[in-house]
Amino acid sequence: MTPALELSVVAGAIAIAVASYFVIASGAASQSLLSPAVVALLLVSNLLPGVALLVLLGRRVAMRRAARSPIGGRGRLHVRLVAIFSMVAAVPTLLVVIFASLLFQYGVQFWYSDQARDMIENATGVAKTSYQQMLKRWQQATVTAAQDIAGYPEFKSGSPAFENIFFYQIYFRSLSDGFIFSASPKNDIQPIYAINPDKLDLRNEISVTDLNQVRAGTPSVTTVKGNRIETLTAIPGTTDQYFLSVAISDVKVMEEQSRRSTEVLATYRDLLVKARSLQLKFNAALLAISLLIVAIAVWIALAVADRLVRPVGELVAAAHRVAAGDLGARVPTPTTDDEVGTLANAFNGMTSRLQTQNSALESRRALIEAVMSGVTAGVISVAPDGTIRLINRSAVTLLDGAEDTLAGKPLSLISPELAALVEGKEREAIVELGAGGGEARTLAVKVTRAAEGPILTFDDITGQLLDQRRAAWSDVARRIAHEIKNPLTPIQLAAERLQRRYGKQIDPEDTTFARLTETIIRQVGDLRRMVDEFSSFARMPKPVFREESLVDLARQTMFLHEVAHPGIVFTLTHDDPGPILVCDRRQIGQALTNIVKNAVEAVEAHTDALSAEIAMTVSEGEGHATLTLADTGIGLPANRDRIVEPYVTTRARGTGLGLAIVKKIVEEHCGTIAFDDRPGGGTIVTVRFDTAMLANLDQGDGGDGGIADTPAPALLQNRT
Repeated sequence: MTPALELSVVAGAIAIAVASYFVIASGAASQSLLSPAVVALLLVSNLLPGVALLVLLGRRVAMRRAARSPIGGRGRLHVRLVAIFSMVAAVPTLLVVIFASLLFQYGVQFWYSDQARDMIENATGVAKTSYQQMLKRWQQATVTAAQDIAGYPEFKSGSPAFENIFFYQIYFRSLSDGFIFSASPKNDIQPIYAINPDKLDLRNEISVTDLNQVRAGTPSVTTVKGNRIETLTAIPGTTDQYFLSVAISDVKVMEEQSRRSTEVLATYRDLLVKARSLQLKFNAALLAISLLIVAIAVWIALAVADRLVRPVGELVAAAHRVAAGDLGARVPTPTTDDEVGTLANAFNGMTSRLQTQNSALESRRALIEAVMSGVTAGVISVAPDGTIRLINRSAVTLLDGAEDTLAGKPLSLISPELAALVEGKEREAIVELGAGGGEARTLAVKVTRAAEGPILTFDDITGQLLDQRRAAWSDVARRIAHEIKNPLTPIQLAAERLQRRYGKQIDPEDTTFARLTETIIRQVGDLRRMVDEFSSFARMPKPVFREESLVDLARQTMFLHEVAHPGIVFTLTHDDPGPILVCDRRQIGQALTNIVKNAVEAVEAHTDALSAEIAMTVSEGEGHATLTLADTGIGLPANRDRIVEPYVTTRARGTGLGLAIVKKIVEEHCGTIAFDDRPGGGTIVTVRFDTAMLANLDQGDGGDGGIADTPAPALLQNRT
């Protein structure tokens, strides 16, 4: 029955709306107002079906909400509340609408009557007439004064006595200022007589347009400027003499009143034309507001019904969640101590006890996950089939992977070394990752075997091993330097003494003795230089930090090797003026020298290279300075990650301490050194200094000699 009722109400509303349209359109041509009774009838006729439609719409919404509610049912409570609230809102609204419509109609009929129109038009005419009469009075006074002036013999003769006569003309005619002047055809104005208590500028007060109108025969021209009324007229009997009068009056107020009365009259006439439209718009607004009030009442009814049934619905929904296994389901704590509140408290107590009994396992799992995510050691849980079941963030970082892509993949694809350890029987091992290429890491791994699968825990000990190796080599270097350096001096002195004492006694043709002693002296020198490198590596002097030009240090280093190796093209590129670095210039100079020396040896060893070039670039960024050296040499060795370790060298006569000393110097200067392959062959060495941290180590100006004391050479080509 409900759908049929809804269709009937919709059809009735459409029919009433069409009938109302024809009633209104029938008198549209006459533009006359509809009678108050007809308008009130049309309003009520359209309002009743509209209210009925809103009530039916609220009923349908209430039923749909009830269907979605956990309680179920047909929403009878919602429907009843909608009906009650609609009736409470519709009846008084209907009465108020009828009263307001009738009151408006009778008021409109009064204000749009002929008496009201005549009254407004008469008031407008009075204001305009008063304003025009006032202007006409000053025009007549000015013209009459000009005629009187022309009749005085004193004016014609130019007698000084005319000034008093002119003053009385201004005074007795209640004028405030007066000017007699002449104007040439080119509008050159010359004052003749003036009464000017207001200190007016005659030339600024006279308009050329007004002057031309008077010349053309207009008796006078009046201009209103604020509270001043200025009137210009020609003096009879003259051809180029004129009289300008100024009167002070409340003309601005009268002008404003005249303008406003004209606007009011125009507005009123416009309203007369739109009276019927305004009548219909007002009643349409009443209809819309009434329907809005009823719609708000229906909405409030739905909200109140929702609030009444919400506690029961929450209990039903929570019961369904508990049945699905969610023991954390709770209903909001009731604010009222009634039957529903007691039921809610009992339900919450029951679910709380159930959740407590099942929380032990969840707490243990949360603890394990928190520990795994917080520890610095890598942890991997491996399933029996060899796939990664669980992995923490530290393990992802050590394996250079992404946390969301490693879980579920075979461990053998991610790390064959760790997979091989899991397949064996060892419980602890040292595993080196990335030995074939890339950044090598050394891990200390422990394997815990459980029924669910093995669990790997490992730490990165790469830095620890490197520090231990460096400390061990430093101790070895110190011992070697101590044990070897002492006998070198007596050996060298003995060989030199043998040369001086017995060299002349031996037959000059027998060169064996000379060659043997020279070999001893030369080898002792080589051993001494090697011992000096050992000493430098084992006991580097404490750096003295001062501001130095990194470009000058780089230029001097390149210059020394350019002179020694003319077959190699050296280039230096840098910003102008280049970065200022807080550093120990001796140590930085030593480091740069070792880097360039290695590049020179690599270029000379590459006999198949098409060109022998070494290019250095010095640049500056925000908070850092970077020095890059690129060569066309033989390139990096396979174990490139170990070339900065002590005693690791690729040359037969090398000690393996050069790059180790460089790395130590760079690290003491808050920097890093990196090696990479040069496109097309060769090596790129990148040294990066943290200038912000070095600035805090500045020990002031001063010099103690060294590479930076030498004036910068100017032999390098293509440097900037």
